[in-house]
Amino acid sequence: MKQYTTNYTNTFIEIAEDCPVSMAQIPPEKKVKTLANLQYEALIQHPYQYSSDDIIFGCHAIKNDISDNEMQEEREKFFSKGQPCLRCSPLAKKYGFGFHHHSEGKVALIPVENKEYQILLNDASITKAKAMRSKRK
Repeated sequence: MKQYTTNYTNTFIEIAEDCPVSMAQIPPEKKVKTLANLQYEALIQHPYQYSSDDIIFGCHAIKNDISDNEMQEEREKFFSKGQPCLRCSPLAKKYGFGFHHHSEGKVALIPVENKEYQILLNDASITKAKAMRSKRK
């Protein structure tokens, strides 16, 4: 079975062109955790510890209550189809966070107002990609 991936290396995903905030905001808590909450918690607590695939599937597993012994089989099934990458994340589209994927493909969350964001934006050795827009032009 063919396996797809959402992983990047040496890439910086910038906030979306139409992101409504100029300073990063923590996604608001709701009764049931949103995708933004789950991604934020995983990345803020563990920078450069997980790949994009780990984050995306981990959030899917939590939202769908996948048990530990189903995890490997479900992950293979999940990535047998193409999945939206972190360019579609509400963190980059709505809450003002960029994603930095380092040379080993692990991800960290970078707030737009952080000087690290500007450093990454100006680093010619890193590939840049904008997050998806929320609205069509």
